[in-house]
Amino acid sequence: MQVGFIGLGQMGKAIASNLLRAGHRLIVWNRSTPPVEELVALGAQAAARPGDVAAAEILMTMLADDAALRSVLIDQATLERGRVGLIHVNLATISVEFARELASLHRGRGLGYVAAPVFGRPEVAQAAKLNVVVAGAPADVARVTPVLQAIGERIWPVGDEPERANVVKLAGNFMIASAIETMGEAVALARAHGIESAQFLEILTSTLFAAPVFRVYGRLIAEQRYEPAAFRLTLGLKDVRLALSAGDGAHVPMPLASLLRDRFLEAVACGEAELDWAAIARLSMRHAGLGSASPTALTATPSPP
Repeated sequence: MQVGFIGLGQMGKAIASNLLRAGHRLIVWNRSTPPVEELVALGAQAAARPGDVAAAEILMTMLADDAALRSVLIDQATLERGRVGLIHVNLATISVEFARELASLHRGRGLGYVAAPVFGRPEVAQAAKLNVVVAGAPADVARVTPVLQAIGERIWPVGDEPERANVVKLAGNFMIASAIETMGEAVALARAHGIESAQFLEILTSTLFAAPVFRVYGRLIAEQRYEPAAFRLTLGLKDVRLALSAGDGAHVPMPLASLLRDRFLEAVACGEAELDWAAIARLSMRHAGLGSASPTALTATPSPP
């Protein structure tokens, strides 16, 4: 299948590479050229401008936020160049409001639109083991399923309205951020009583909290391994804000999300914007006057989410 791909950050490049390995023909565009050159070396075709990728059968995008997606799709007229029968698969985490706008815009142009945000860090994307949450017209979802199977371990359909997939993704990222904050506070409590972070987290992530999120982020917290960032703290702030906005739109109070927004804002104000979002765990240590946890590695080896 011919696939156009826009957005070759850590996640996008890994996903695009797996599409090539699965035998799909790929045309790619990215704002910076090095990742394009890497994929061309693997067999992809480079597009001179984003609109050129709309000539494919399927257009996939993995961009950072609403503004980036609006700039590429709308301001640069990429969708206007879409061929008849094109289906756009949006892999990114965007606002519910913009997801609805995009669905309407695609319908007006006679184009298919499928929201397919993913759960998993870059190493999970490289292994083609992402969990893909999918929503869109059943015929469109069926058509793009072979492509999604090349990048993910499991596909989770959640309905016909594309924004439903974005709600699931935002709610899921809110839960991950909550887990990180919980571990940060718990580690500070343990350290204040003389218990090393690595020992504490190994006990908890090997027993009561053995889920991938706790184990992967527990290791990052124990090792203080916040750079290079697989998911920048600023993106975490963006997603928490989007979750709050989705809650406002449906009259759903989210007091914990408000707390998390303030924690991310504090970390950004402290100069940690480019660190991995797991770095908010350090705030509890600082507030308790404990400094940072010692970089003692966990003994257990976690499975990736």
